[in-house]
Amino acid sequence: MRLTKLGHSCIRIEHDGAVIVLDPGVFTAPGATDGADAVLITHEHPDHYDAAHLRATDAPIFTIAAVAAQIREGAPDLAERVTIVGPGEAFAPAGIPVTAVGELHAVIHPEMQRFDNSGYLLTLGDTTVFHPGDALTGPDRPVDVLLAPVCAPWMKVAEGIDFARSVGAPRNVAIHDRVYSDAGLAIADNHFGRFLGAAGLDYRRLADGAEL
Repeated sequence: MRLTKLGHSCIRIEHDGAVIVLDPGVFTAPGATDGADAVLITHEHPDHYDAAHLRATDAPIFTIAAVAAQIREGAPDLAERVTIVGPGEAFAPAGIPVTAVGELHAVIHPEMQRFDNSGYLLTLGDTTVFHPGDALTGPDRPVDVLLAPVCAPWMKVAEGIDFARSVGAPRNVAIHDRVYSDAGLAIADNHFGRFLGAAGLDYRRLADGAEL
């Protein structure tokens, strides 16, 4: 299994000849979906969904109903490639077993209506990788690699740390990291590293283009 960070929350996973790309959004560099066999989108926000990246590939798109509606309205040329998945549904893009996890985006503000969101648990041989999207909802099963949100308008660092500790993945890779300055990220990384390290869990934040 090869995992590559491609900016913010976009992750490229290669396993047994298949390439899955998750959440290529506006903070993702062009070319992220090159060679993709499938693209998974967690929710409709532009830092996770950008139609330009989907037009750069002919790969099938797996996502929730809310994103499918956005595609039909704003990018109808992509609609025929979309497969809608629901909470708890198991599917296998490019032969990779995936389970959809959760239904709702984290609370941004109590007075705002909540958005839909689905995390995705991928089984890659003996390794499981979980991408939660913009939610702190775990899959309630063992996870080997957690793609852990580290900074967001909807999350305190303490909440992100507690979420990662509750999932308990031995390896934690930072995602959702374009909304802090370098100084803010250094503070967040220090806290994540200290608290997860104390729990015996590895934490790292990959540079764009770097691999795990």
